[in-house]
Order: sequence, then C-alpha cells, then structure tokens
Amino acid sequence: MGSFSIWHWLIVLAVVLLLFGGGGKIPKLMKDMGVGINAFKRGLKEEKGGAEAKDADAARLERGEAASTAERKETVKS
Repeated sequence: MGSFSIWHWLIVLAVVLLLFGGGGKIPKLMKDMGVGINAFKRGLKEEKGGAEAKDADAARLERGEAASTAERKETVKS
C-alpha cells in the first residue's frame, strides 16, 4: 500500500497538465515541436547544398512562408 504504480502517476500528471496547462496548450506545444523538427530537417537538406532544397525554399516563398537561413544570409550580403 505504500507506493503508487506508473499508471497512478500518469493519471495524476494528465490531470495536472489539463488543470494548469489548459486544453489548448498541449496541442500548441506539439505543433511547435513539429515545426522545430521540420526546420531541423530543412537545415540538414540545406547543408547538402542540393538544388532540391533551393526549390523547396522558392516554393515556400511563393506561399508566403518565412525565408530560410541561407536566404537571409544572401539578403544581408546584397
């Protein structure tokens, strides 16, 4: 009767997150994590210097998304 199982702690953690974090913060946190992972993958592709990464950057610019690090460096140099 002394210690709680892992399931007890997971339920307590879920309740605490919902009470103090709110229902909207968890999806926002997961979205931010996904954006970070995608940015990391894009950075790895840019290091390879392939034309595919440049084409993807051009497509993102056409959609109005933020410029990549390489594009920002080119803009600063100009």
